[in-house]
Amino acid sequence: MENIFDFTREELSQWLENKGVRSFRAGQIFKWLYIRQVDAFGQMTDLSKPMRQMLEENFTIRRLDLEAHEVSADTTEKYLFRLEDDAHIESVLIPEKDHYTLCVSSQVGCAQNCQFCLTAKGGWVRNLTVSEIICQIRDARFFLMDKGIDPLALSNLVFMGMGEPLANYNNLIRALSIITDSDYGLKFSNRRVTVSTAGLVPKIIQLGLDTDVNLAVSLNATTDEMRSCLMPVNKRYPLTQLMDACQKFQMKPRNKITFEYILIRGVNDTAEDARQLVRLLKLNKIKTKAKVNLIPYNEHGESDFGRPSKETVSRFLKVLLDAGMTAIVRKSKGDDISAACGQLKARLLE
Repeated sequence: MENIFDFTREELSQWLENKGVRSFRAGQIFKWLYIRQVDAFGQMTDLSKPMRQMLEENFTIRRLDLEAHEVSADTTEKYLFRLEDDAHIESVLIPEKDHYTLCVSSQVGCAQNCQFCLTAKGGWVRNLTVSEIICQIRDARFFLMDKGIDPLALSNLVFMGMGEPLANYNNLIRALSIITDSDYGLKFSNRRVTVSTAGLVPKIIQLGLDTDVNLAVSLNATTDEMRSCLMPVNKRYPLTQLMDACQKFQMKPRNKITFEYILIRGVNDTAEDARQLVRLLKLNKIKTKAKVNLIPYNEHGESDFGRPSKETVSRFLKVLLDAGMTAIVRKSKGDDISAACGQLKARLLE
């Protein structure tokens, strides 16, 4: 039987029509699944008994198997989920001032082989299905609800977990249609959903055509030589192509592209690196629609890279701010529970 969470509302409507059922029933089913969080078709009391029976005979409703759960001193939570084929993925629930943000995975492992990333050490296994993407979010809201917290307090999503979202493009787009379905689905605002990429240029442009979500680009270097060393994707899509795609990315006038820049001690963290970053964004005429997230490197035992000093980070930030850039240092959360991508999986399953 098929997992009903693999179906978009449009796909479920078509399936129902093929069975002689009016398509509006798909909206009713979605409300039960995503808003009321039921775990059985028998609970869908505004559907007829024969229809509930038909759904039970053709679909399953399954949650992800929670293998491990850790809570940080700052209340960041990390979930390790076991999938049906015994593969594992991670999600991180991050508390903000007045809401929660969930960091969502899109693949088991990753093929991009970024040198600073622990997920890359395990290689790429497979893409996540729509249901495996969606259920990270649905289950996180259920966990909040189980603690007496309004599930809608989880209002922000970042596709910055395990994997390269744009390498799983079709399933990502189908999942986003459920995530941003404001009537029957998970009801996330487009402006509160961010998709991060290592730089898959053709898909960047396509994402802007297919959705209204935010774009984040993992940049991390300002020359092709350095970026190719850190991120092999740059050999296929060098900085000129990447910046061109960012210029062409369609977004609402007030939106900005987030450029994520991981600061690695002695590699890309000098004041001159900061000045080169300003020049790169100015030269490509995207300075005004760019914001920079500086991320001090999260050290782990599988890498020789180091975290720069606070003074180095502050100096880098000052160069950007003095040049009129929109820039922040992203506050690190969950350090005591290995909240960086891949760390919990590596520690528990080694």
